Amino acid sequence: MHALSSPPASDRSAAPAERSPRAMTTISIRFPSHTLEELKRLAPILGFSGYQPLLRTYVNRGLQADRDRLERSAVLALVESLRKQGVSQEAIASALEEVSAATHVTIGLP
Repeated sequence: MHALSSPPASDRSAAPAERSPRAMTTISIRFPSHTLEELKRLAPILGFSGYQPLLRTYVNRGLQADRDRLERSAVLALVESLRKQGVSQEAIASALEEVSAATHVTIGLP
């Protein structure tokens, strides 16, 4: 395992076919030369077989962080809307606990 491993598949929101390493697409992307050289230098130090797996890990981590942030924002907006509509704190907390148990994702009150 390398130092920047991606979260386990069970922690990801993507469909199984999207997570499969076999479901890859070749792309062309421009990077500053110094960035590419730094990726190539760091990859073996961090335990990666090359710069491309390291780059994929960075992209996946960024996507997961943004997805988590957006999902959290949506939950917070929903909780606030429910409060404004007079739903009790206890009912909101109970619903969040139920969803957390069903999805195995911890959702807490803000």
